[in-house]
Amino acid sequence: MADTSVSYKCLCCGAPLSFRPGAEKVTCEYCGTELEVKTVEEFYAQKEAAAAAAQAAKEAKWDTTAAGNEWEQQEAELVKAFTCSSCGAEIVCDANTMATECCYCGNPTMLPSRFSGMLKPDYIIPFKKTKDEAVAALKKFYEGKPLLPDAFTANNRVEAIQGMYVPFWLFDADIDAQGSYKASRSMAVDTGDAIMTSTSYYNCHRQGCMKFERIPVDGSVKMDDAFMESIEPFDYNEMVPFATGYMAGYLADKYDVDADAAVMRADERINKSAELCLAQTVNGYDSVQPENDCAFVKGASGVRYAMVPVWILTTRYKDTPYTFMMNGQTGEVVGSLPIDEGKLRNRLLIAFAITVVIAFAVLYSIL
Repeated sequence: MADTSVSYKCLCCGAPLSFRPGAEKVTCEYCGTELEVKTVEEFYAQKEAAAAAAQAAKEAKWDTTAAGNEWEQQEAELVKAFTCSSCGAEIVCDANTMATECCYCGNPTMLPSRFSGMLKPDYIIPFKKTKDEAVAALKKFYEGKPLLPDAFTANNRVEAIQGMYVPFWLFDADIDAQGSYKASRSMAVDTGDAIMTSTSYYNCHRQGCMKFERIPVDGSVKMDDAFMESIEPFDYNEMVPFATGYMAGYLADKYDVDADAAVMRADERINKSAELCLAQTVNGYDSVQPENDCAFVKGASGVRYAMVPVWILTTRYKDTPYTFMMNGQTGEVVGSLPIDEGKLRNRLLIAFAITVVIAFAVLYSIL
């Protein structure tokens, strides 16, 4: 995150600056540089403003009170919850399900308990991709992976794919963002005897207002955040008011990261997006480097609770679990794959042999 304080340092050597009482200038005790007080004040004015903005951003809080609604008794009776006795995952399903298979570990599980203690979602994105489409997408995901063990695809349990609704918090916010950048521009002059290069350095400051809508943050600890963000984006134009009917035939994961706990990740995603937008406006230079993290202050903000569709497959190869996830709306697939050590070793040997041949060929041409 951006600095919330400012250290006064020499503009030449970076050593700490201190003002001596009675002096007209600020003198660096390390390199002897003398600076006018006004010059120092003007240079650090922007840094002080950025530090103040960073502190305001640190203290700002999201309004999470509007996320989700309480379940009505009749609606709560339509869903059930159970804890897998094998891996401990907590899963939600409809009241008609008597037995299922845990999508995390594949353990067959009975469902005796009733679901309770969860906010009712505001919205839901219905499944568009079928199980057959998920199976086909997984097989296509395997294609073109030369280091994948042959036995992995031959023995893969593709029929274990399970559709699940995953809890997400969707954040809206209006922000005022600002960032500072160090930029440079170089110019080369051919004097006849030598090429002289002069480089000019610039301090660039950017500030702007931005509006973010529906920033997604995964509400389940068990779901890998990297996987969930990799299968984004979801098309929110197809999001509809929540109704339990959409959950028929699917499992649903209970959130264990509430809206208040999710705001840190929302802030991180806003910060990265705002930084990218501001940096793209620093044009006309040969190089641009951020001087510090982007600082932003939230204005109007809000949070909504939604359920999004995901196909999940957990399979095993040599007693190691491998998980794959597919966006149940768009079909985007991500997952981890095993590597055939023999194939990897052969490829490395081939690459080494080619490198040696090329090296000898180059050496021979030189000699």
